[in-house]
Amino acid sequence: MRVHVNLLDYHLPEEQIAQFPVEPRDAARLLVLNKKSGMIQHRQFSDLGDYLREGDTLVLNDTRVTARRLFGQKPTGGAVGALLLSPLPGERWRALLKPSKRLPEGSIVEFDGGKIRVRVEDRLPDDSRVLCPEKPSEFARYVEQAGQTPLPPYIHQSLANPERYQTVYAAHGGSAAAPTAGLHFTPELLDNLRASGVQTVHVTLQVSLDTFRPVQTERLEDHKIHGEQILLSEEAAEAINQSTGRIYAVGTTAARTLESAAIGIRRVKPFYGETRLFITPGYEFQVVEGLITNFHMPRTTVLALVAALAGREPLLNAYDEAIRAGYRFLSFGDAMLIAPE
Repeated sequence: MRVHVNLLDYHLPEEQIAQFPVEPRDAARLLVLNKKSGMIQHRQFSDLGDYLREGDTLVLNDTRVTARRLFGQKPTGGAVGALLLSPLPGERWRALLKPSKRLPEGSIVEFDGGKIRVRVEDRLPDDSRVLCPEKPSEFARYVEQAGQTPLPPYIHQSLANPERYQTVYAAHGGSAAAPTAGLHFTPELLDNLRASGVQTVHVTLQVSLDTFRPVQTERLEDHKIHGEQILLSEEAAEAINQSTGRIYAVGTTAARTLESAAIGIRRVKPFYGETRLFITPGYEFQVVEGLITNFHMPRTTVLALVAALAGREPLLNAYDEAIRAGYRFLSFGDAMLIAPE
């Protein structure tokens, strides 16, 4: 199905981009969209249990944000921003650099007043770069001490508690951004849901920044999406396959994980490896029946996924209603439940 990216556009007022999370986590608002009827309800995230029933399954992405942001300079004095994504073999690092185009292979970047030096090496397919520290152990210690948790560029203030950009069940490091739909859960809410017979299953998708980048092409099918690593264990696959109720993905990353591992209707296989699955309107979901998600940027791949599940017109109608009702958008914003019925 050919989809023009303009069909995923809407006006997002800047004042509705959340700059900080609400406390407690489950005090966020919850817009409920009934996929079958199109009816919209306005609730609070702590009311989520009213829409789940015994036998339902919540699939949670338990990745942890371990990327770190550093600020350095070239020997000539020009500022360089570095987002360290992951360590590589040979005591090297994969990183996004800014300005990357002005740092050809062999360039030197200095940190900590010139005490730490790294050499810029290869450019990888996702436009990240390979960094080779002159003194790897010293650089690793510096990253631990000085590295900052990276927040999205539309958030203009730092967090007093960096753990607020982690889910309460975050376990496996490797992500550059948080799976933000999960930020609304508290341990107490999860305990209450389990006590009511709702099953929770953990999967892992290492979130890359590419997930949230706006689509630059006119048609969605021309947009190139880079791979992300996922892990769906044998135990998780068995639990999902034996679910007697509805299967809800918590976030678009959990949804992509489930659909990447799908082998039939409501069935998945254990999966460890890379996914490049790009879900757009017209896609037929095999496993995901309901979705908990935040409100996303216009013209993004994550908005395309949500539109594929909810329907483009019902989704954009819900977004219009959310804007009129003053909902908070994006990573620290309010939540949305797409209920199957």
